[in-house]
Amino acid sequence: MSEKVLEVKNLKMYYHTSKGAVRAIDDISFSLFKGETLGVVGESGCGKTSMGTSLLRMPTVPGKFEGGEILIQGKSIIPMAERDVRKDIRWQTISMVFQGAMNCLTPVYTVGRQMYETLYEHKPMSKKEAQPIIEEYLGHVGLPPEVAKRYPHELSGGMKQRVVIATALFLKPSIVILDEPTTALDVVVQAQIINLLKRLKQEFGLSFIFITHDLALESEVSDRICVMYAGKIVELCENAQVFGPQGPAHPYTEKLLLATPRLHKKVESLAFIPGAPPDLVNPPQGCRFAPRCHKVFDRCLVEEPPLREIEPGHMAACWRCF
Repeated sequence: MSEKVLEVKNLKMYYHTSKGAVRAIDDISFSLFKGETLGVVGESGCGKTSMGTSLLRMPTVPGKFEGGEILIQGKSIIPMAERDVRKDIRWQTISMVFQGAMNCLTPVYTVGRQMYETLYEHKPMSKKEAQPIIEEYLGHVGLPPEVAKRYPHELSGGMKQRVVIATALFLKPSIVILDEPTTALDVVVQAQIINLLKRLKQEFGLSFIFITHDLALESEVSDRICVMYAGKIVELCENAQVFGPQGPAHPYTEKLLLATPRLHKKVESLAFIPGAPPDLVNPPQGCRFAPRCHKVFDRCLVEEPPLREIEPGHMAACWRCF
């Protein structure tokens, strides 16, 4: 994995509210390589979904970029005009499977009509010309052609998720962001969707950013893990460096693992992280995890640790790691 398809440099995206700027994404940097799956994990509110929508150059209102760069195949997209992003970048080069398939599908339109609108927006064509393309991509995700004539309420949760995945692949993007694509699905359907994604990744030569709360699922799907906390990346490394014998470097990642049930290992009790995530309008001085950290010391409370390489391919933002 040597070719970079995505590079993020010192990205900042804040939500401007009446109480002040919420630092949802606060100076993060990482790269995504061709054919790679990068798993993004962390608590609710840590900035995972905000990062995903930012990479599409469509932060949720009232979000605004405050600095940094997003380079997709070497092209900086933040300064681009919205018209050019819609034409050349969004869904053409990078697409997203949003969390909650039902929220992405309009209940009063058939699946085929909604898929046609997505296709027509980027490549104007008649419905007759679009029909074989719609049926082809439904076939790619294991759905029969007649699904195009059905309304969303006539489909199961797994079928709706497959429709959303098919729509995200329409224009053959090289990067797909998957925002908790198996949420609210039962275990069997979840396994089917994960196997489908693995097959599509190989078939289309895709690079994935896989956003999830589930560390076990992340370990199954991803090549590298990116751990986020309070708008920051606190650890970034190969999966084996976190799930292997050495274990994680950052105390937050350590606690997340200890809070995960194990199938083949007896665990007397699951760990928990005391306290609550910080207020991102007025984040604490020093390390943002320090008020909840079991390994905190004086320096953590006054000086913010940078994300730094502690061994080849392994980066962490913790003073105890340097």
